[in-house]
Amino acid sequence: MKTIGIVAHSFEGAALCFLAACREGAEHLGPHMHPNIVMSAVPMGLSIPGWESNDHAAVAKFLSEGVQLVADAGADFYVCPDNTAHIVLEQIAADLPLPGLHIADVVCREVMMRGWKHVGLLGTRWTMTGPVYETALKTRGLDMLVPDEQTREQLNAAIFDELCLGIFNASTTDRFLGAIENLKSRGAECVILGCTEIPLIVTEANSPLPPFDSTRLLAKYAVREAVSERPISAKSGWLPV
Repeated sequence: MKTIGIVAHSFEGAALCFLAACREGAEHLGPHMHPNIVMSAVPMGLSIPGWESNDHAAVAKFLSEGVQLVADAGADFYVCPDNTAHIVLEQIAADLPLPGLHIADVVCREVMMRGWKHVGLLGTRWTMTGPVYETALKTRGLDMLVPDEQTREQLNAAIFDELCLGIFNASTTDRFLGAIENLKSRGAECVILGCTEIPLIVTEANSPLPPFDSTRLLAKYAVREAVSERPISAKSGWLPV
């Protein structure tokens, strides 16, 4: 069985991914069982100046450190439960010591399986306007809808000032649900929760659109990879999903 490496960026999203992987493991292996999991947690605060200044090389330094830590701990592959981090991970994937599971590939495969074409996306401002999901959806012939600029800034602030710090206010939940309702009115058939903390407040029970929980989906695919007999031949880059 393969060892999963979880490379944390924000701790709330990484903690949820870890719990989801353990619970998914029990579904495959029985009670109290899951694949071996190692985790690194280089503080996201070290990377935030790089994000704010668009200095991807600075962010890459810390993400690379996180991948190296799980490689040194014995991981066979890594997952990073942070959608925004994939902007930089895509740039450095070939130089990392382990292959990874790409969060957008995982999510988009699930969207394709459901047959929807018009996809809403929520996340940080970098995720909503950046290339990761735009490319992943476009290459699969899917349309992407995001909130307007004012709403994007409000959601971004809520993610960093509240959700990433474990603060969950009812008014913030309402703001996210309102953004989803607006995407629905514009033709979205489903919504990607493209920030790994959003599933802490938006669920299938309260979302106006069917949600795709990027955190738990990444954990599910990580466990599937870990328990599969498929060998990992790539030394870096991205694993097929």
